[in-house]
Amino acid sequence: MAKLVSKTYGDALFELALESGQEDRLLDEARKLLTIVQSNQDLAKMMNHPKIVIEEKQKIVEEIFKDRASRELIGLMTMIIAKGHYNEFDSVLEYFIEQVKEYKKIGTAYITSAMDLSLVQKDAIRRKLLDTTDYVQFELIYDIDPSLLGGIVIRIGDRVVDGSIKSKLARLTSELSKAKLQVS
Repeated sequence: MAKLVSKTYGDALFELALESGQEDRLLDEARKLLTIVQSNQDLAKMMNHPKIVIEEKQKIVEEIFKDRASRELIGLMTMIIAKGHYNEFDSVLEYFIEQVKEYKKIGTAYITSAMDLSLVQKDAIRRKLLDTTDYVQFELIYDIDPSLLGGIVIRIGDRVVDGSIKSKLARLTSELSKAKLQVS
């Protein structure tokens, strides 16, 4: 159900953004709003409180966001509240953000290395990703995992390129354990 809600409302917002030529503005705004919604537990508690009527929740949202969000996003938020799907609002925004990024050919790559990478290494990775994919821009998210021993692991969507020493050692160990030792 949650996936259907995020897709339905996310697609509607995406179509509105395309029709009005506001992809960039709504993308930026959706990212900011997502951060606010995910970090504010009090707002979530209030929106999920059974004794606060829907109309009051809508008024609260309109008042809180009237100078912080566009009428399109406030309208979407109040509509989602009216349908009783506030718990899915962050997934709607996440879906919309991914749709706009795909439309604009912006990829997200998660790069894990055994140690911190230099700026030169990061730039080389970015250039290689741009050369080997259809994306025109990348958001690169770095993480350090010393257990990799060396090398890097890159994840883009459901694709993973594992060039870590840890995985190479694991493959070598597996191959050696399958090999039969011959004694002459």
